[in-house]
Amino acid sequence: MRRFIECVALCCLMLLLPLAACQAQFVGGESQQLSGVVLPEKEGMTVKGIVADEAGKPVAGVVVNDGFHFTTTDAAGVYYLPSDLIRSKYVSVSVPAAYRIHASKGVADGYYARLSGGQATNRCDFVLQTRPDRLSAFEYVAMSDPQVRNYTQLDRFQKETVPDLKKTFAQLGNREVYVMTLGDNVWDAMDLFPAYKSAIGSLGVPVFSTIGNHDFNLAYNSLQNSEDPSKPFAEEIYEATFGPVAYSFDLGKIHVVTISDIDYFQDKKYKERVPQDQLEWLKNDLSYVKPGTTVFLNMHAPVLNRTFNGSGNIKNPAELLDILKNYNVHIFTGHTHFYENEEAAPSIYEHNIGAACGAWWVGEVNRCGAPNGYLVVDVNGDSVTWHYKATGQDLSYQFRVYKPGDFQMQPEYLVANVWDWDPAWKVQYYENGELRGAMEQFADEDQAFIDMKKGKPEGYKTAHLFRIKPTKGVKYIKIEVVNRFGEVYDKNIKL
Repeated sequence: MRRFIECVALCCLMLLLPLAACQAQFVGGESQQLSGVVLPEKEGMTVKGIVADEAGKPVAGVVVNDGFHFTTTDAAGVYYLPSDLIRSKYVSVSVPAAYRIHASKGVADGYYARLSGGQATNRCDFVLQTRPDRLSAFEYVAMSDPQVRNYTQLDRFQKETVPDLKKTFAQLGNREVYVMTLGDNVWDAMDLFPAYKSAIGSLGVPVFSTIGNHDFNLAYNSLQNSEDPSKPFAEEIYEATFGPVAYSFDLGKIHVVTISDIDYFQDKKYKERVPQDQLEWLKNDLSYVKPGTTVFLNMHAPVLNRTFNGSGNIKNPAELLDILKNYNVHIFTGHTHFYENEEAAPSIYEHNIGAACGAWWVGEVNRCGAPNGYLVVDVNGDSVTWHYKATGQDLSYQFRVYKPGDFQMQPEYLVANVWDWDPAWKVQYYENGELRGAMEQFADEDQAFIDMKKGKPEGYKTAHLFRIKPTKGVKYIKIEVVNRFGEVYDKNIKL
């Protein structure tokens, strides 16, 4: 039945695609070509266009790509691309920092246009909206794995996650906010794309998307793995809904990049690795970015995890890290439904964050005990700080404590689960008001997850657990957690 529904959805999509053939993308206006401007044909060039601002002034130096070929606009705002119109499905611009990101009903768009293989040459113009002032500070919200499988789960997302995000945005003051989902927007249920898109569109801020392994049409191979690119492919419905899987833009001093790291084959077969076409795309994109720039890289599967034998990691991390080595990079990933921070180098930090759905909407925690939630990243120029926001909790909720006897595998210990921990954090304790030192880090399966699963362990042992065996006779213990930014969180526990 599911295969039938997906085939019907794809057939409907294919009927609509000719109507979405490449036209000019006006930010905040109607799609049309820039009037009165004639662009001559050039031998071998199958895509051409102009990038201008809202006043009609050409914008030079804008990076344009068709998924394979890259170029920049000239002094007249003109670009040409030698696109293979069978394999290249979209053309997109990397919106410069001096211009705004447009969003239709909350979902970012205006930076890409569908290409038509039925035309010898595609004319695709883009109009960008100028910022009155240079953006220096903003909020970047990374949210992994909403992963709604049915309308019951979508209802939880709409009643729990969406209102919590809106409340967080309201507390951020007048700062601009951008949301990036990190894949598995749905759970093999592409018929939910429209309703899910409406839900994220209601946030009132620009929302961008990343493709996850559950966002592909399981009836087909991905485009890269298709022998005939003119036929349906696995990411086709996703791209028709959210845009191309690979794209970039600039916010202030930050270069934001999204790619796919799921190598997908028919019938839900896939490998966590960055396909060769995506590696080449990323290399080309970054060739236009000054070395030393801060880059936010968004993907679905993680790169650097160490726990559970690197569960979920991509199979070709060395190739990716070699491309990133000359930049200051924050990698944002999901996929695992557990929380882990890792540093590959002083300039490369990965946030493999907890899922919005936790452990697949079973309850309110992930496999590691981290609560359902999302990451709020504060950007001020080149300075980047971050805090994990638990759904339904205050931002100060940064760890959970289990009294002795509450953690079944550690019955004599007081245990703290500090989900956003990394080696720069301090986790220490006081007994009856006296500082006793650091808590002991250990790995085990989180008790809240086991309780949520009604006592059924699954084998994942998280490394962000800390313990102490209270001194006999002690009545009061304070746990003090200091994050890498010097912010202090504490809890007082009466034994």
